[in-house]
Amino acid sequence: MSKSIGPLFMEKTMYKNMPKTPRQNQAEKPPLQMPYSGTPIDLPNPMALEHKDVALDKAMIDRKSHRKYTDQPLNLKEVSYLLYVSQGVKKTTENNTFRTVPSAGASHAFETYILIRNVVDLSPGLYRYLALEHQLLKVSDDPNLTTKVKVACLDQPMIETSALTFLWVADIKRMHYKYGERGYRFIFLDAGHVCQNIYLACENLGAGTVAIAAYDDTAVNAVLKLDGEAQFATYIAPVGKI
Repeated sequence: MSKSIGPLFMEKTMYKNMPKTPRQNQAEKPPLQMPYSGTPIDLPNPMALEHKDVALDKAMIDRKSHRKYTDQPLNLKEVSYLLYVSQGVKKTTENNTFRTVPSAGASHAFETYILIRNVVDLSPGLYRYLALEHQLLKVSDDPNLTTKVKVACLDQPMIETSALTFLWVADIKRMHYKYGERGYRFIFLDAGHVCQNIYLACENLGAGTVAIAAYDDTAVNAVLKLDGEAQFATYIAPVGKI
């Protein structure tokens, strides 16, 4: 009997079954960040935010998924804080970034996109976080973006009521370079690290979030203009005041 895709994936990504990785073959390492063009927006110092300063143990205990949000907007300082605690760069070397979340082999293969709907001093639209510079870059002001993302997320209503929605994108070459096909395992582990920090940070902001893994991959990738192979959507999380 042939194996289904799950057991087959686990078998094929065992170390004993993998060929040499690009790094072992002395291939050139992919860049630390996807290229971009346009004029970025500076973000405020993420650590200057006045917040509730909730104790870590309380944040972990109180953390839960929220699917209903108020109409109160987030502000730019809060957006800066959420971006930094989930993908912020603490240190950069020639070959690696060290960030506020763990990543297999310091690969940090994620790019963060945010759909802005209700944020003070940011016009609605789709933005990309430039982690190396701690800046935002607007990539689309399509007025139908919220509807498109909601439909792509199987019509989950939180997309239309949140202040913003995080969409994390894997640039798989960064992970594949060191780990080959096994890197696909680590991408999804890393996504959990990132989203958990959003959950905990929301406790400091009087905000809430809910992790979304139920979405139409092809539709989300189309909204983000991704090919679905070299770069693809991995995890989604709306955020709003509660």
